[in-house]
Amino acid sequence: MSTTLVAPAERTGAPKTIDDVLEEARAQLDRMYAFELPAAIERGAIVVDIRPQAQRDREGTLLGALAIERNVLEWRCDPTSSARIGLAVDHDVEWVIVCSEGYTSSLAAAALQELGIHRATDLVGGYQALKAAGLLGAATRAPHFIREARTVITA
Repeated sequence: MSTTLVAPAERTGAPKTIDDVLEEARAQLDRMYAFELPAAIERGAIVVDIRPQAQRDREGTLLGALAIERNVLEWRCDPTSSARIGLAVDHDVEWVIVCSEGYTSSLAAAALQELGIHRATDLVGGYQALKAAGLLGAATRAPHFIREARTVITA
């Protein structure tokens, strides 16, 4: 006899809760821990900070990360979008989405995966986990950041 797991909301006919939606989103992600970020950057992952500007001002910036607010993330990362950024070259880009504590980023990474961007994931614990681990500068090793920094310095 096989057992199929059914979310509580589906069993009762009640609407899903945000906890249900978050659990479903995370079930499709291979979430990353702060200590794994430097290796991901070395292999070419692109870190995206989706926190709103006011929150980045309050908590601090994530140097080397692209700041793409949540409300435009899919348009910027989807390689088929006319509003994509230059780094969104195909569906195989590894995007690591970071928010403050790792909740909104799970939903955002799952949305990217729904667009076929299969390597999108998020960071467990978000910016706060990076800060606690002393890894806020990890993304400054990203090739796109180094290239941009050289452009600014030589300009």
